[in-house]
Amino acid sequence: MAAPMTWRRLVHSVYSPAIAGVFSRISDPFFRAQDRRGSAMLLLAPLLAQAEPAPRHVSRPTGSAGAQGSDGLCSHFRWMAEQVPAFRVPGAHIQILTSPDQFYQAVKARISSARRRVVMASLYLGTGQLEQELVDCMEEALQYAKENRRSPDLKVSVLLDYTRGSRGQINSRTMLLPLLQRFTSQMRVSLYHTPDLRGLLRLLVPQRFNETIGVQHIKVYLFDDSVIISGANLSDSYFTNRQDRYVLLENCREVADFFSDLVEAVGDVSLQLQPDNSVTVQDGMVHPYKGNREDFSAAARKRIMEVMSSARVRQQQQRLSREEEARNEEEEDTWVFPLVQMKPLGIRTDEQVTQRLLTDAGPDSTVFLTSGYFNLTRAYMRLVLETGASYRILTASPEVNGFFGAKGIAGAIPAAYIHIARQFYNRVRQLGQQERVHLHEYHRPQWTFHAKGAGDAVPALHGGFRLHVPAAQSLRQAVGQAGHSPHQELLLRSKRRFFYVVLDSAVLSRGPAEGVPRRHRK
Repeated sequence: MAAPMTWRRLVHSVYSPAIAGVFSRISDPFFRAQDRRGSAMLLLAPLLAQAEPAPRHVSRPTGSAGAQGSDGLCSHFRWMAEQVPAFRVPGAHIQILTSPDQFYQAVKARISSARRRVVMASLYLGTGQLEQELVDCMEEALQYAKENRRSPDLKVSVLLDYTRGSRGQINSRTMLLPLLQRFTSQMRVSLYHTPDLRGLLRLLVPQRFNETIGVQHIKVYLFDDSVIISGANLSDSYFTNRQDRYVLLENCREVADFFSDLVEAVGDVSLQLQPDNSVTVQDGMVHPYKGNREDFSAAARKRIMEVMSSARVRQQQQRLSREEEARNEEEEDTWVFPLVQMKPLGIRTDEQVTQRLLTDAGPDSTVFLTSGYFNLTRAYMRLVLETGASYRILTASPEVNGFFGAKGIAGAIPAAYIHIARQFYNRVRQLGQQERVHLHEYHRPQWTFHAKGAGDAVPALHGGFRLHVPAAQSLRQAVGQAGHSPHQELLLRSKRRFFYVVLDSAVLSRGPAEGVPRRHRK
């Protein structure tokens, strides 16, 4: 991540009379008070900072879009298999979960039934009753494993962000300490600390604001050989009324092994929570904020990329051996490509793949994009405006933005996102592309919206449908998932899920602005 911007550079990068007025009204009381909360602009700096240059272009292969190789992977996606691991799984083993409660119940049930491993990566674990029930499920599973010979080797590994997981006196760490104290040999809690929060910056920036510097943002929930890829955190709103996306891969051991190895690798470069609530560094690892920043990033990047490289080598070896065996082509009909984005460590795979997917979307494609926050980079905005594909972009209305109604500077965040969306939509109108690029706002009373993902329907793929769960690009580290499947039932479930969410949205008739007429409000 680049060094924090100066306030002058920040203001010039986002300046407009309207937004400047908002910033002035919000920031003046903070600056006059000169308290220890830090600058009022800090929370919005990552949101409105100058976009990074476009990621390097991934070369385009030749060949027919629909042609398939001996491994069943069509050439349209072979370039992706050359960049990241490619897992072939049965489409029937993939389930699209639809609601926060379904996600919560699935996590609890699978913790209870796990026999070998429970691996959970999230930004944080909340401190309410629902979160405590989740901790209780882990305790019961560990106790059962300790007493029962059927699963004596059950291990639980939890990866969280250090800054978010340490916020307040009662926090994610204190929620997990009883388990760590009771099941020390079976339990691991890793707290990732960004290398960019160090020195004077770490001393001066207070809690909550320090999370804007960079966080661990992987959301993976793994139970034996099943994996849930999501954007949901382990917090009560994500279990009740905060709409997100949830993709369950059931009994997919190779995929589960990969994500287990990935979370373990990130855990190895993280701080390790101890039973006395202190933290330590793994033997031989550079400290993330006390050690040299370049040395830490190099060591962390090497450890994480080893997982990616090892998975690709194993797959190439397995592919050669499987070519000699009869294979059920109708069963394993879906490809899964895990994408990793850890920009502070120099890992930008998700960014590169996303750019390529948008670049490849031709006039015969319809691309569906959804995010709780309209924050496309300028490079992506150019691709949307300059390519010929049709776009359906779904984002949160101000009322269902997670920061809506928040106190202080956080309450201005929905307005900042609206400002960005308004600028983009004005450009759409100037180019006369309203019929090709459509913006939707998700609105549901008493709910918030956090889903992020992309998909496109490409006729040349004979009914195939690509799903892409993009990771954050700049301040956060995250893992996404790209996939392709001609599996008709999975295709139907995926499209049905998208349109189910769209039913709670409105099509913007003139653009995202206060008082602008909206159509199809449900």
